[in-house]
Amino acid sequence: MVLLRFAPSPTGALHLGGLRTALYNHLYAKKYGGKWILRIEDTDSTRYVPGAVEGIRAALEWTGLEYDYGPGRGGPHGPYYQSERLDLYRAYARKLLETGHAYRCFCSPDKLASTRERLARTGSNATYDKACLHLTEEEVVRRVRAGESSIVRFNDDRLPQRDTAIDLVFGVLRDAHASLPTDPVLLKSDLFPTYHLASIVDDHEMGITHVLRGEEWLPSLPLHLDLYASLSLKPPQFAHLPILLNPDGSKMSKRKGNVSVLDFMHRGWEPEALLNWLALAGWGTQHDPNKKPSLFGDSQAPDSTAVMTLPELVDQVAKFDLSALTHRRNILDPAKLGYLNRHHLMRSWKNNEATARHAHRIRELVKSDFPTSQYATPDYIAKVIRVLQGRITNVFDVPSLAPFFFVDPNYASPEAKSMLRPVSSDEYLLALESAIQFAELILVEDDISQVAAIIHDACKATDFKQKTFMVSLRHALSAMKTGPSIPEIISVLGRERTIARLRNAISSVSGKT
Repeated sequence: MVLLRFAPSPTGALHLGGLRTALYNHLYAKKYGGKWILRIEDTDSTRYVPGAVEGIRAALEWTGLEYDYGPGRGGPHGPYYQSERLDLYRAYARKLLETGHAYRCFCSPDKLASTRERLARTGSNATYDKACLHLTEEEVVRRVRAGESSIVRFNDDRLPQRDTAIDLVFGVLRDAHASLPTDPVLLKSDLFPTYHLASIVDDHEMGITHVLRGEEWLPSLPLHLDLYASLSLKPPQFAHLPILLNPDGSKMSKRKGNVSVLDFMHRGWEPEALLNWLALAGWGTQHDPNKKPSLFGDSQAPDSTAVMTLPELVDQVAKFDLSALTHRRNILDPAKLGYLNRHHLMRSWKNNEATARHAHRIRELVKSDFPTSQYATPDYIAKVIRVLQGRITNVFDVPSLAPFFFVDPNYASPEAKSMLRPVSSDEYLLALESAIQFAELILVEDDISQVAAIIHDACKATDFKQKTFMVSLRHALSAMKTGPSIPEIISVLGRERTIARLRNAISSVSGKT
């Protein structure tokens, strides 16, 4: 069975890059009828952030990415916290020590720092002088028994024979051992493993068949494959996902803020749109057809703005494969997220229940923005949403897009004043008086076609140009240049409130003339 894992560290909130990795793991597990694990890599206690695991789980739950095994769900591969698997890593470290693929290093941090400086001054690329590699077995035993602090290093003088590294995204990789530190550390002095040892041990013990992770781990792949070979273990298939970039080309980082998944939730974005946005990031054209085919197939990439929910991604997962990922790093365009979010909202609003759910969701925001308004009820907000539908990019935009639905228009704003420049006072007053007279005829407020017909008759009765009449009404009812149609505004305000607002506008203008 295909088994994947998403293995974040609890060093902060789940960020967009992590969510994309989880999404890809989810999609490929579904594609092959497999499963995926949530594993918490918490071996670095100095960087542990309380509440981070709960935040990671909350973000996955909000987006609908349901892992099969892991914290809170159990399963046959636990425990799922690396801090609870320490004996396992130490056992594998002993195997490497026994076969000569690893050795103990007793050098102090100060000595290691001075060694690195000395090597750098000589122009060497080495980061350690292997001072402890040639200690006798008796010397090592004596120092361990004496309680001296030590670490366990991989012995890169004894690299095992293994196959050439092949990545499912980047293809055949050149040898990159030169970029690795000299004799990388596997077990720290506190007996906690480094990522390198812990990840390969867990992936083997848990039976992971495919590792999908960020491109930042690509330079470490040679070391990980060496460790598998040194332990005579079969490695999983690896796929490294190109890094996500900010619009300015800088690398996205949880340290820079504004990339937390839960931040996007709190700012009103739809989880379906966020996943859609991340799924399309780097999902480009195919590579060289003569290259070794991807295990995940060779299908064509979708349109770069294809609107897809998670179930649709899963249903069409045959189109979603690693062979179509670009090799370049991918800039996340906020405008594309806006486009996708708007279309996901428009889809959802075909369902009255979804509209009601959004209305409840933003009720507190409306109440906060308009604390004196009596129109912050879910039913009323749902009406507002229905007439704003195509204009809403983010559901949290509703109060700023149409404040006039919740409070009286601001006739003193620069925008409102500019609207009346091409309209004389007499034209304005006559237009509103005609509108009041005909508004009395509105019988069914929700019948927009009837309201539109009545407004048409009111305009015709003035003998004004339609533009003059409609600008006057729009000013009186909203004091904003853009927004829903006049009949839609009236259908939400209702007949009595519409008439009252028209009269207030007349009084406002009359008082100035």
